[in-house]
Amino acid sequence: MELFQDLQRSSDHSECDNSSFKAVRRKLRADVTAAFPILGTDQVSELVPGKEELNVVKLYAHRGEAVTVYVSGGNPILFELEKNLYPTVYTLWSYPDLLPTFTTWPLVLEKLVGGADLMLPGLVVPPAGLPQVQKGDLCAIVLVGNRAPVAIGVAAMSTSEMLTSGLKGRGFSVLHTYQDHLWRSGDKSSPPSVDPLGLDSSDLREERGSVQADPALQDDMRCLTLEGEEDNGQGQQMCGEKMLPEASEGPDAGDLNTSPTGSKTLQEQMDELLQRCFLHALKCRVKKADLPLLTSTFLGSHMFSCCPEGRQLDIKKSSYKKLSKFLQQMQQEQIIQVKELSKGVESIVAVDWKHPRITSFVIPEPSPTSQTIQEGSREQPYHPPDIKPLYCVPASMTLLFQESGHKKGSILEGSEVRTIIINYAKKNDLVDTDNKNLVKLDPILCDCILEKSEQHTVMKLPWDSLLTRCLEKLQPAYQVTFPGQEPIVKKGKICPIDITLAQRASNKKVTVVRNLEAYGLDPCTVAAILQQRCQASTTVTPAPGAKDSLQVQIQGNQVHHLGWLLLEEYQLPRKYIQGLEKAPKPGKKK
Repeated sequence: MELFQDLQRSSDHSECDNSSFKAVRRKLRADVTAAFPILGTDQVSELVPGKEELNVVKLYAHRGEAVTVYVSGGNPILFELEKNLYPTVYTLWSYPDLLPTFTTWPLVLEKLVGGADLMLPGLVVPPAGLPQVQKGDLCAIVLVGNRAPVAIGVAAMSTSEMLTSGLKGRGFSVLHTYQDHLWRSGDKSSPPSVDPLGLDSSDLREERGSVQADPALQDDMRCLTLEGEEDNGQGQQMCGEKMLPEASEGPDAGDLNTSPTGSKTLQEQMDELLQRCFLHALKCRVKKADLPLLTSTFLGSHMFSCCPEGRQLDIKKSSYKKLSKFLQQMQQEQIIQVKELSKGVESIVAVDWKHPRITSFVIPEPSPTSQTIQEGSREQPYHPPDIKPLYCVPASMTLLFQESGHKKGSILEGSEVRTIIINYAKKNDLVDTDNKNLVKLDPILCDCILEKSEQHTVMKLPWDSLLTRCLEKLQPAYQVTFPGQEPIVKKGKICPIDITLAQRASNKKVTVVRNLEAYGLDPCTVAAILQQRCQASTTVTPAPGAKDSLQVQIQGNQVHHLGWLLLEEYQLPRKYIQGLEKAPKPGKKK
């Protein structure tokens, strides 16, 4: 995510002239030499001059990160974030070969300036191939036809991983761009024209002309959206993922939209798939008790689940373009009734299950091929772990449990604790002779389970109260058993999957999910599923304050989709999920 969409200047501001702060200059030059060994001594001295004024400015980026900016000659030349030194675009224009460079299309720049990361489908692969980088390497981003960098970012994967993925997924986390607030703090000059390496003037004119002259390519570029940019609430598309044109002109238009395997266009095939998933979901998955049902939940939790193996449902590639238009058509056919129960939120309020289109729909059987593929796949279907609460004997209760052969730190099940307490009471004749439901408390029981204020007043306790108090005094532990694996025992209580809502820039809500790993769930897999179900962008980031733990962030309030995924598909018990009550509730009928 681009850092400098907004800046706040700190009161910490200093200037370095010829006679002062020589140590700051020396340290900065040493840091530049260490960070960018490609620069020679003369170039470092040119970048950090000894005679010109050098300003050191402390800023806060739009997400609250403290950034130190070094300004020389009126332009920011370097910035430091978390003890890492980065060049600005002003510096890269003087040293265009300072970082490995990756090329994208000119129309992508406005997306990067808007705060988006660069996705791999948006890259332009040169004839010589992509530069060799490792995950985490700092890279420059340039536009076709000009080697002057317009952005810098950190590689999200190595070059080999990029190629292995088929150039799909996030490529670079963008830190700073031309036209962002950091650039505006300088003289606001435009990128110089730097010819790409290995191209003569005729090749360069041809390359630039191809981008300007091909209207079809221009249309494709306008369809590029990157993670971080909203698409009118209808979800996200990765950079480089092209939408089918709604209409095409010219004699070859039909060939562009026609599937090579049949006479139907891709748009017609998507319309059929959309209606098939719609009818399948109504016939098999939606019950009367589910109504009213949010239309977004119907799509994400029901229709997507009915999509045949090997196919992908994409409303934007259908003639309807939007779910609301498709549902309006189904309402006109009197299959469903859709109402806006709260402002801007539509729900399905009624379904005619006796409609001929539903009754005549034949539920497709899973093909033997898809079953074979699933059985032979390395990715096994998820099965929830078996979680068993346990109890650990603390030092304060060792006297009560030592007769049964247990000591401090012993791990017991609830049933074992119950048996030990019953045997202890019977062995020491503590069961009340007049009332078998009461147990007399001896000094050991008094010390173990009673509060100090009770030790001289409480002489007997009912069995259930005795056992309850005993379990409360023991330390909690738990055992997790994943299918096909040995049980894992840990002290403490297992952290539930935590679902929260947070506010981000422009007062937008995001849904954040933590602690998935404790239940054997891969955050990246969950993020990919939710991205498709919710038709919204997702990101996976380190969870604050948790070592080696990741969190998934989804645009918008997606608690409904999360609840369906975790409870219905993954079959996790509700008691291990907190935050489900945060789901948006349909408004009352007016």
